[in-house]
Parts: sequence; structure tokens; C-alpha cells
Amino acid sequence: MHRGFEPQPRRSKELIEQPSTPPILQDFSLAAGIAGGSGSNIWLASRMLSGAFYMFSKIRVLQDWLYSSEYGTQLNLPSSIFPSIDLTYIEDKYSGLSTQALLNAWFSLKGKGGSATVMNLFNESRIWVPTNPRGAERLPPGIIVSESDFYLRRLWGSPDEDLKMRPKYLVTFTVGYEQRKNINAAVKKFSEDFTIVMFHYDGCVTEWDEYEWSKNAIHISAPKQTKWWYAKRFLHPDIVAAYDYIFIWDEDLGVEHFNAEEYLRLVKKHGLEISQPGLEPNNGLTWQMTKRRGDSEVHKDTEEKPGWCSDPHLPPCAAFVEIMAPIFSRDAWRCVWHMIQNDLVHGWGLDFTLRKCVEPAHEKIGVVDAQWIVHQSVPSLGNQGQSESGKAPWEGVRERCRKEWTMFQERMASAERAYYLSLGIDPPNSTAR
Repeated sequence: MHRGFEPQPRRSKELIEQPSTPPILQDFSLAAGIAGGSGSNIWLASRMLSGAFYMFSKIRVLQDWLYSSEYGTQLNLPSSIFPSIDLTYIEDKYSGLSTQALLNAWFSLKGKGGSATVMNLFNESRIWVPTNPRGAERLPPGIIVSESDFYLRRLWGSPDEDLKMRPKYLVTFTVGYEQRKNINAAVKKFSEDFTIVMFHYDGCVTEWDEYEWSKNAIHISAPKQTKWWYAKRFLHPDIVAAYDYIFIWDEDLGVEHFNAEEYLRLVKKHGLEISQPGLEPNNGLTWQMTKRRGDSEVHKDTEEKPGWCSDPHLPPCAAFVEIMAPIFSRDAWRCVWHMIQNDLVHGWGLDFTLRKCVEPAHEKIGVVDAQWIVHQSVPSLGNQGQSESGKAPWEGVRERCRKEWTMFQERMASAERAYYLSLGIDPPNSTAR
């Protein structure tokens, strides 16, 4: 307990040179002295300072003391006003008063003497790590977990016994229930080393429980949304950091000639950071670059129609894959995710700019011919559109796709131009198609 002020004889104002220091302020000075000593005294100093901070919540007491000291009077304060210096008591009772506010009040009264020592004590006991993730600077680095995964865990038992294995790869499908047979065939091409994530655009989720594998998959549902909308919101690089490769696939892919494990073996062999399986030639083939070749494991460039390629190392002749079935390495995805626009949900234009995320792009982006797929071109998501002005739902969706492509090109060109101008450099010709 702190003691009250002991009564003293009344003195005339003329004889008073300085107001006497009350015990609580003496405690501050003592605490500062202790803090200046060995590290073993820091705890004691902290406790004493906490008691002092409590006192300063009693602003009326301070005012009375200053007044009485100035005019030669003393106050007898009951010891009950000074509760035992207990940190929990202080924090609970006066949680509205910040430590910094109390320190400021103390220094304004006491002056500069000894303030550096007290502040040093305060600063040394406070955690602030600028290299921590943004917003977590107040945490000790050892407690921070900035990355996650989609591993399912139990509600019981020991956490370190939850996982029998940790899948190294991630595959996502954006699906409607009508394509369940196609998706069931596709999922069977992926081993237990893959986490399966299903993005549902039609609201049907529990219906998939007819498949045993669905009970161990991650299901995320939002009406009438595309895979790039989902990817931007649920595949943040820190969330998928546990996976070496991320497959972001459509629902209308024929996989009879595809094996995921063999595919990844070839990707690693040829150093591909961004890739896709070759496409079996059919009426829906758009680009020569993604057409399957029968005489190679992998190809990284092609010849297109005259005038289509300004440089043999640029899209669509090289450094190019389509957005229907891309596969990204962990590092490549960390870059690509940041390039996806929140409002441009169809992803048109991404295929021409993926090259900005790897270097050299014409070596790190390619098509795997030995493992190929068939694009069935089922307009299932297109039918989720809305009929307007007499147009079919899919027509409105296709019009939106083209509009987004133009908008994405303009944004990329504008961002590049602004970057170079900020450096005082004349912008080179835009390479965004």
C-alpha cells in the first residue's frame, strides 16, 4: 500500500521554494532509477510505474496536491485510495486510459528530468517489429502464421495428429451440377496428393455427395460467379502457399489422355512455371500455340498467322497459354494473383500478360503435348447470364468478355505508362495486346 501524506506544520508561502514531491511522484523517480540499473530490475520498475499510472487517473487528487503545495497546505489522503499495485486491477478499472496518455500527463508535470529513462523502460517493454506482416507489428515474430492451406482438420484429438498426409498440389474446378459426370471423370485423374476445391456457381453443393471424393473436397458456393472471381477471393497466395502447383480449370475438359502426376513430372523436367496441357485439335481450337503436337513432350513457341506476332518470343507465338486450363507454380501464382482485377471476372486478356510474371517468359511458359485434353466448349456458365434486348443469355456474357478484354488492356497500358513516367523514363511501346 502507498502511504498517505503525513501532516506537516503550516508554512508561509514566502518560505516555500519548491512544492514537496508526493510519494507517488517519488515512486516515479525511483522506478526510473531502477530501470536504469540491471535488467533484473525491469519487472519491479514496471510494477511501480503501473501503480503510478493508476494514481494519475485521479486527476482531482493531483490538482488538490498542486494547490496545497503552492499555498503551504498538505492533504491527508487515506491509504484506501491507493489499492494494492495489481496490474490486472489497474487494467480492468482504468482500461480507458492509455499508458501513453498517462506518461504524457506525468512528463508535463515533472518536466524533462528523468523522462528519458522512463520512456526507455516503456519502449523496451513494448513489442514493435517493422518486418512483421502489415498490421502484425505488435506481435512477437514467433507467434505469427502468415500462410495457410486447405487441409481439413479434426475437431478432436491432438492437432499434430490431424493429417495423415499433406497434399502438395491444388486443383480447382468452377462447376455446375449439370457437369457432374465430366467433373467426376476429371477428379479421378488426380491422386491423393492433390487438394480438390470446388467453386459452385449454381448453388448446388450437397448434391455432389453422391461422389465419395466430394466428401473430402472443399466446397465454396456463390451464385453466377466465374473462376477468376473465385480465384481472386479464395486463392490468395498466402492461402495456397502450401501447394507447389495450382491448377485452375474449367468444367468442360475431356481428360481421357491426361495424368496429373506425369504432367507435373514433365513440367518440372522442362522448367515450366506457367503451363497447360496441349489441346486436341477440333473446331474450337483458337490458337496455334496451344494445339497439341504429336512429336514432342513440350513446346514453347509456334508460328501464327502473318502479322499476329510482333516478336517470336511474345504472345501468341510464345510465352502464352489460354485461361481454360492453366497450371501455375507457387511463385508464378503469387504474381498472377495480384494482376487479376476484382471487377473483370472473366479473365480475358490475362493470357497475353501472364508472361509478365516469369523471366524469361518464352522459356518458363509452355504447352505439355504428351499429356493433352479436349476442350468440349460447353456453354454452361454462359447460360447463367441474363437475357436482355432480345439477346440470349450467353450473348450478353460474351459481350461482357470482350468488353473486359479491352478494359484490361487499357489498364495494363496505363499502369505501365504511369510507372515509367514516375521514373522520368519515356514509356516504351505497350506490349499488352
